[in-house]
Amino acid sequence: MSQSPNREVAIQISGLNHYYGSGDAQKQALYENDLTVHRGEIVIMTGPSGSGKTTLLTLIGALRSLQEGSIQLWGTELSGLSPLQQVSMRRNLGFIFQAHNLLDGLTARQNVRMAIELTKVPRGDYDKVANAMLGSVGLSDRATYKPRNLSGGQRQRVAIARALVNKPKLILADEPTAALDKESGANVVSLLRELAQNHGTTVMIVTHDSRIINVADRIVNMVDGHIVSDVRIKETMVICGILKKCSVFKDMSPSDLTDIAQNMSEEHFEAEEDIIKKGEIGDKFYVIASGTTDIIIDSDGGTRAVAKLGEGDFFGEVALLKDQPRNATVTTRKPVVVYTLSKENFLAAVKGHKSFEDQMSGALFNRS
Repeated sequence: MSQSPNREVAIQISGLNHYYGSGDAQKQALYENDLTVHRGEIVIMTGPSGSGKTTLLTLIGALRSLQEGSIQLWGTELSGLSPLQQVSMRRNLGFIFQAHNLLDGLTARQNVRMAIELTKVPRGDYDKVANAMLGSVGLSDRATYKPRNLSGGQRQRVAIARALVNKPKLILADEPTAALDKESGANVVSLLRELAQNHGTTVMIVTHDSRIINVADRIVNMVDGHIVSDVRIKETMVICGILKKCSVFKDMSPSDLTDIAQNMSEEHFEAEEDIIKKGEIGDKFYVIASGTTDIIIDSDGGTRAVAKLGEGDFFGEVALLKDQPRNATVTTRKPVVVYTLSKENFLAAVKGHKSFEDQMSGALFNRS
């Protein structure tokens, strides 16, 4: 599904390959991956162990050098950066990895303070800021404890506090809630959501924890080094709900509807602009995401509006099913955002469903 062209791009990945080893022992870990992530998005990466998720995360975080392809963070290309430039880039990032990497000789507060000392926060406020962050992950009473005196879940929460305390532009997390109980995991999810919504922080999470799926804007699935799907959750749920109202799609499974939604593209129209015109060959199916339109037909030598369509409505399926020109013009009243499905994908989806003939007959009868 295409995305709004007006949002600031935080991560742009193009043609990314990566290899381990050399010579006969060389093994490819990533294959020609492309991905665009916008400012403020929360993206969850899933997939089997060994599918390349952590490798991709470490490349984005400038923890490994790029071999083939491109990664840009906020327009800065990571390929070819010097070690010093990589360190500078990482100062904008927050890392949460399964190995928490806390310093054993420091207290929880001191471990969090280490991150604060890289910022312009006044020295006298270090402890106050660190204490507040530890409190937000439920560790107010453990600020003076050293890692050896904390449980595995508590150590992970200290690492999370350290990663989030500076409100970084990008957070990269590998199984951040794996060692946490339900309440602690929910607290971390709330913090991530707050940073994304209020500070525009971009978040990428590798996880198998289904409890935190509801925080995500997108779910990217990797298999054998390939990004095989990229599901925009909220938009997909909205589109699937609309598709269920269309007789052509109403009996399809959630999985089938999701596949259809992922083939749809976002398009924008200005006020008083024609989306389709009478007589044109039908080439798309339309779902209205926002705005209002009029359906206009010829009438007594002129034209007249016979219906108004708005958010949650759809149109265009009849011309595709009948393989005929459009029988009306659809024009916008205000700016409109629509999701469109090509004729090829529309017909493939409908014909691939076992009750195609019944659905087609019903659609033509009900909306002739």
